[in-house]
Amino acid sequence: MSTNKILISGLVAGIVAFFVGWIIWVMILGGMSESFAGTATGVSRGEDEMIWWALVLGNLLMGLLYAYIFGRWANITNPVTGAKAGAIIALIMAGAFDFIMYATTNISNLNGVIVDIIVSAVASAIVGAVAAWMLGRGN
Repeated sequence: MSTNKILISGLVAGIVAFFVGWIIWVMILGGMSESFAGTATGVSRGEDEMIWWALVLGNLLMGLLYAYIFGRWANITNPVTGAKAGAIIALIMAGAFDFIMYATTNISNLNGVIVDIIVSAVASAIVGAVAAWMLGRGN
């Protein structure tokens, strides 16, 4: 798969990741997320304190990760397969990260860990579908 196709797919998937994350975490779960906090205080930034460039960059890198895996190694160009692969990758990545953070910090309670893993899988299924769809265009 061409580098340009992977980069374009990663860019589009990254933009989708940003908006899907905003819809899920802010619009749908906004009020609930406080109930997932551990005993650590002052760790979440308000919207006026967010470091937006870092948030955008992180989402773009997430989109690029899926596009690179799908385009270079897995040859995934079907949105359904991309959604499945995205969900599985997220279950493993978020599960590993969240359980390590739960074990070593007071940032989140166990309910927050479980919800984050599920939400990450759902969001990444959407991002994976978009990445695969973009990679498969023109085939």
